[in-house]
Amino acid sequence: MIEKAIRDADEALERAGVSDGCTILMGGFGLCGIPENLIAALLRRGTKDLTVISNNAGVDDFGIGLLLQTRQVRKMISTYVGENKTFERQYLDGDLELELVPQGTFAERIRAGGAGIPAFYTPTGVGTVVAEGKDHREFDGRTYILEHALRGEFAFVKAFRGDRSGNLTYRATARNFNPMMATAAGTTIAEVEELVPVGTIDPDVVATPSIFVDSVFQGSGYEKRIEQRTMRPKTGTSGGGS
Repeated sequence: MIEKAIRDADEALERAGVSDGCTILMGGFGLCGIPENLIAALLRRGTKDLTVISNNAGVDDFGIGLLLQTRQVRKMISTYVGENKTFERQYLDGDLELELVPQGTFAERIRAGGAGIPAFYTPTGVGTVVAEGKDHREFDGRTYILEHALRGEFAFVKAFRGDRSGNLTYRATARNFNPMMATAAGTTIAEVEELVPVGTIDPDVVATPSIFVDSVFQGSGYEKRIEQRTMRPKTGTSGGGS
């Protein structure tokens, strides 16, 4: 067994050598399955000029939005940024660079990066601004554009349970971009809600094998916010009958 368990997020960033100007893949979808402890550690360290590859940019006061408030992010590669006014303001002011990617293409670019595939052709985005400046090819009468794989120096992933060797399992929607991002970085750091001994996790439910994980720690204080809570109004509750 290779021991990969460490104390906390601060030790993880120190050991990995996370520094100014690096590129980080950050798991999560909306506010679900995001590496809250690692984001907090980046805030404490003040690491800046970051390129962050993430499905979205969090909200103004949570998730990656916290790093935007302190202007630690130089560039975002994302699919959706509509919930963050800080992001909007910095982008329109020219202080933040954005590469907006269709979500399916985003997922495949990361998967390709983890699989060692440098680029691929897709029909998604043909005829839109997404296709500008990209190589176009025709296959079987349909036009495709060339998209390049995405990789980062680091991947920050959030799992529900992990063992001390780095085998990971996820819960429900938190199994979003985390598993594929874990494969597409030079160094992958995993924070988990439950850190268990090796042999505790059934191999059949391991979503991220330990070979992709460099260090793992048990996180704490998870807020698990809901991005938008929408309640449907009750109907048929007035009157004397049931």
